[in-house]
Amino acid sequence: MTDTPDYDPTTVPIRPAATVMVVEDRPADSGDELRVLMLRRTSRAVFGSDMWVYPGGRVDDEDEEIAAGHVVGLDATEADRRLGVDRGGLAYWVAALRECFEEAGILLARRAHDGEAIDVSDPATVARLERHRSALNAGERTFAEIIAEEAVVLDAARIHYIGHWITPLGPPRRFDTRFFLAAAPAGQVAAHDDNEIVHHEWVAPGPAMQHWEADQMAMMSPTARMLMCLLPFSRSADAVAAAALDLEPQQVRVRREGDAYRILLPGDAGWQDGDPDTEFGWVKLRLPGT
Repeated sequence: MTDTPDYDPTTVPIRPAATVMVVEDRPADSGDELRVLMLRRTSRAVFGSDMWVYPGGRVDDEDEEIAAGHVVGLDATEADRRLGVDRGGLAYWVAALRECFEEAGILLARRAHDGEAIDVSDPATVARLERHRSALNAGERTFAEIIAEEAVVLDAARIHYIGHWITPLGPPRRFDTRFFLAAAPAGQVAAHDDNEIVHHEWVAPGPAMQHWEADQMAMMSPTARMLMCLLPFSRSADAVAAAALDLEPQQVRVRREGDAYRILLPGDAGWQDGDPDTEFGWVKLRLPGT
């Protein structure tokens, strides 16, 4: 038996995708501390079964249509510049915002007529958004229809571009994924859909990394590496402020130790001398000066 795939890896399309790390401070023994929202995928999933992930998924054609007229806080030209693409950059922001609503029930949007936040203290509004989300996940409504009916605009200024990972050659599914970070909106409560996502939790980055290293919390490598980027921050406001700096992306590097290798983020000891050609990941979220 060999590990040779029954397909040509060079023909696997690379699909554009976006994911968002939602952070907030939550009670801990030593006071409020940063937590990030993570979702556990169902074991029935074709891709990433039983994995812990952030809200995210593919960039759809609809996302480009929404980007053309339902987004505030960022224009298409600036979005393209930040991602380093010729066109279509703003659709990644829309995809991250859409997936956050689909998978976690969090809507980062503002009322179109006055720019104010959605009033989630109103039970009728909360119930209506829940119905919208159920219909969206059932394929009965589109995201564009929902934001038009609610008369809201997506708030791209609330999420910050912090990383870029490309699945290396080999797997049967490959993604070109942009990572974003956002502060959790006041009053909104995360909820998984009990279909594609079977559990959600606000996790502390340090313990979560320990669980991953002990094979007690399954994560794909980019998920874990971006979680590592949160380790220097004890408060969510500090992480958001660092993300908003829009630092230049730096590629992760590899330090080989025998048959194994260790991935190093910018600022880690040994990063300067690491191999930059093995991992296809670039990160922007780090302490200034590193």
